[in-house]
Amino acid sequence: MSMDAVVYQGPNDVAIEEVDEPEIEHENDIIVDITTTAICGSDLHMYEGRTSADPGIVFGHENMGTVIETGDAVTSLEEGDRVVMPFNVACGFCRNCENGYTGFCTNVNPGFAGGAYGYVAMGPYKGGQAEKLRVPFADFNALKLPEGNEHEDSFVLLADIFPTGWHGTRLANLQPGESIAVFGAGPVGLMAAYSAKLQGASEIYVVDRVESRLELAEDHCDARAINFEERDPVEQIKDLHGGGVDNGVDAVGYQAIDPETDPTDDAYDPARENPAIVLNQLIQTVRPTGELGVPGLYVPSDPGAPDEMAAQGRLGIDFGKLFEKGLKVGTGQCNVKEYNRELRDMIIEGRADPSWVVSHRVDLDQAPEMYEKFDEREEGVTKVLLEP
Repeated sequence: MSMDAVVYQGPNDVAIEEVDEPEIEHENDIIVDITTTAICGSDLHMYEGRTSADPGIVFGHENMGTVIETGDAVTSLEEGDRVVMPFNVACGFCRNCENGYTGFCTNVNPGFAGGAYGYVAMGPYKGGQAEKLRVPFADFNALKLPEGNEHEDSFVLLADIFPTGWHGTRLANLQPGESIAVFGAGPVGLMAAYSAKLQGASEIYVVDRVESRLELAEDHCDARAINFEERDPVEQIKDLHGGGVDNGVDAVGYQAIDPETDPTDDAYDPARENPAIVLNQLIQTVRPTGELGVPGLYVPSDPGAPDEMAAQGRLGIDFGKLFEKGLKVGTGQCNVKEYNRELRDMIIEGRADPSWVVSHRVDLDQAPEMYEKFDEREEGVTKVLLEP
C-alpha cells in the first residue's frame, strides 16, 4: 500500500510523492492516521540545504491524528484514540528519559542523544507530513487528547512550538513579575512571548523585522515590538527599560540576521547572516546576573555558513562580557513531555489558546508552495498546518 507524503528532493525543493505506508515494526508501535501536521522553521534548515540531509527524507515532526492500529504490547492506547506526538522520539527508560530529558534519549538513535520524526541525523523515523505515521514506544510517546475535533489548531502545537516556546522561558528561569526580551518572532519566539505572558512576566519585548509577526506579538502577548531594522535592538530595549531586562530568549538560532548589514529586496538574504549576533545582543540586553534561554537551533556543522568557523559550529560569542555580568545560559532542544500534558490541560480549560499563531491550514498537496512562502518569510505567514 502507498500514501502521499512530503519528500525532500534537494535544496529548496520538496514534492508530494507516493511512499510506502508505515507498518507495525515492533509490538509497542502504533500507526496514526494523520489529521494535522505542521511545517516547522527547523524544516527550513533541511529545505535550504543547510544540513547533510539526503533526498528522500519524508518531512514532518509536528504530528497529530487518530490511532488506527496498535502493536500487541501497547496498553494505554486503542484504535480511535486522538493523539499528538512530541517531536522527540524517546524510549522512556534510559537514564536521560527517566530524568525527564526526553529530547536526549540515548536509546532511539545510536551514537546520538535524541531522536525525532522526519529529521536528518535524528534516527530512522519517517516524518508525519504524510497520510500515516508509525509511532514507536507509543505508550510513552503519544499524548491522548479529548475525542472530537475541538482545539485541533491548538493541540497540534503541543508537538513542538508551544512546549518549545515555554521551554525557552524555563531555560531562562523566568519568574512572575520579571521582564524578558525574546529575540525572534517566528512561531517559537511568539510562543515564548505568549508563555511569558501566561507565566506573569511584567514586561515582554519581542525583536524581529517582519511587521505582521511583530503585530501578533503586540496583539496576543501584550509585548512591545522591537524592529531591529530600524535601530539597534539593544539600544531600543534599554531606552524603554533602563539597565537591562531580567531574562532573555534566543528563538532565532544560527541563521540570525546582522542588523549592521544593509537590507536587501530579498525577504531573507543568507549573505546578511551572523550566527552569533543574537546571542551577543542578549548578552548586552540582559542585566548582570540575569539568565538566558536558548531554544533557537545551533548546529555542530553548517554547509551554508558565512565563514569557515561557523561552518564548524564555532561562534564568536562575547564570553568575556557574559562572564563579567555573571549571566547564566540554558540551551538545548525541548523535552516536550516535560510540558505537553499540562499545556494540553490549559488548552482544554481555556487558560491557553495558542491557535492565534496559525496563519494557514491547507491540503497536503499545497506543501511545496507553502514551504516556499514560509522560507521567504512572507508577510502574513507564521505557522502553516497541513491536512493530509
